[in-house]
Amino acid sequence: MNEATYAVLGVGNILEKDDGLAVYATVFLEKNYTFEPAIELINGGVEGINLLNHFLEYQNILILDTIEIDDDPGSIYHIPSSELTGYGLNSGGAHEIGVIQCLDILEMMDKTQPRSSVLGIIPKEITLEIGLSETLIQTFQRYIETVITLLEKENIKVSQNAKITSLQEIIKEFNKPQRA
Repeated sequence: MNEATYAVLGVGNILEKDDGLAVYATVFLEKNYTFEPAIELINGGVEGINLLNHFLEYQNILILDTIEIDDDPGSIYHIPSSELTGYGLNSGGAHEIGVIQCLDILEMMDKTQPRSSVLGIIPKEITLEIGLSETLIQTFQRYIETVITLLEKENIKVSQNAKITSLQEIIKEFNKPQRA
C-alpha cells in the first residue's frame, strides 16, 4: 500500500487534442513540483475501469479531466464526485465511463468511496491530433494554479522545482515515436 493518502489522477486521451490536457497536467505537476506530505500523481490516460484499484487505495482523489458544459472553452469547474452525473464527464471517451463506473462499483461492493472531486476544463477542440488548442495552452497555467490551490486547501505544501519543464516540452515528449 502506498504511504500517500492523496492522489491526483489525470484522465484523458492525448490522441484527441484537448482531451489530453489532464494527462499533460499530471506530468507537468510531477516534473515541476514537490509535495509535502507526498501525494501520488497518476497518469490514468484512458484506463477507465482499470483505475478501480486507485479508488480503493487512496482516501482523497482529485480527478483532472475535460468536461462538456455549455460554457466557454477553457472554463474551469471544480465538481464534487457526488455531483458528477450530468456534467458531461461521460461525453463519450472510454476513460470517462470508467471514472463513474469505478465510483459506482465501490458503492455496489459496499466499500468506502474516497473523498473525490473533478477539476474539469472545457475543451476547444477534440480532434485526432496530439497537442492542445491555443485556447487551452493559454488556460493551462491557470488550470495548474487551480490544482495547486486545491492541494494547498488540503494542507499539502506545494513547492516549485528549480528546473522547470515547459508544457511544450511535455507535449513534444508524448509526440515522439516510442520504441517497442
